[in-house]
Amino acid sequence: MINRKRHLLLAVSFALAVCLATLLTSSCDPARSDRIVIGSKNFTESLILGEMMAQQIEAHTHLKVERRFYLAGTYICHQAIQAGRIDIYPEYTGTALNAILKQSGGDEKEVYRRVKREYEQRFHLTLGEPFGFNNTFAMEIRGEDARQLKITTLSQAAAFAPHWHAGFGYEFMERADGYRGLVAAYGLHFAEPPRVMDLGLLARALRSHQIDFAAGNATDGLIPALDLFVLEDDRHYFPPYQAVPVIRVQTLQRHPEVQQVLGALGGAISNGEMQGLNYAVDGQHRDVKEVVRSFLHQKGL
Repeated sequence: MINRKRHLLLAVSFALAVCLATLLTSSCDPARSDRIVIGSKNFTESLILGEMMAQQIEAHTHLKVERRFYLAGTYICHQAIQAGRIDIYPEYTGTALNAILKQSGGDEKEVYRRVKREYEQRFHLTLGEPFGFNNTFAMEIRGEDARQLKITTLSQAAAFAPHWHAGFGYEFMERADGYRGLVAAYGLHFAEPPRVMDLGLLARALRSHQIDFAAGNATDGLIPALDLFVLEDDRHYFPPYQAVPVIRVQTLQRHPEVQQVLGALGGAISNGEMQGLNYAVDGQHRDVKEVVRSFLHQKGL
């Protein structure tokens, strides 16, 4: 009797595990005839872009939008959209090229074309129109240090790096276009192994002297607010990082109106405007939905 109960419990546990795995990884998500699921990564800019796409779809179609934001980093978002758990999320062309496709090289137009072609052929995903800004990685130091040491480029910074403590996000440490390639390209050697920190903590850790060198983003709203300085990538290590929507082809086949609605956002956001939106959320602590709503209204969208 005990053995029969034990076997029954094992069978039930196995069935539950299979169901859970299927829910997490299945690409056969139930058909969504009346809603779009939008995801984002776990940092402010991705959240803003996700919310912007959500509001555009809600305002100009009859579709409902489900928001699944803060999905960690690139790899989790890519897995989620391939599995059909989300329909759209904001990505960067350079990230897609390096982190997902394991390729490198090319100018903005070439990288966009290559990523779009490869995503369609390999993943049944496509790219929408670029939002208009290029959010490349920004290697940051304190403004006071840049002025005192009279340095403006990464090549110049290499001479001072042995005295500095660096901090980077986990994904930057792991990516092909991240830490290992950067230090090799510029001969950077720091005082100790870099601290791996949450992206949202890096700028303030730099400002408060917890670290001396950080990998941020060019459109980070806290760069001017905290008097940080972005060192020039004078050896052109980083590829272009145009922000774009990544969309399931199946979603566009089912809801072709989505392509036109999101197309209205193409070229709508400059680097300066994106930096301002990020600052409104990170620096002024304004609500993301309100910030996005105000921006879309100003743009007549």
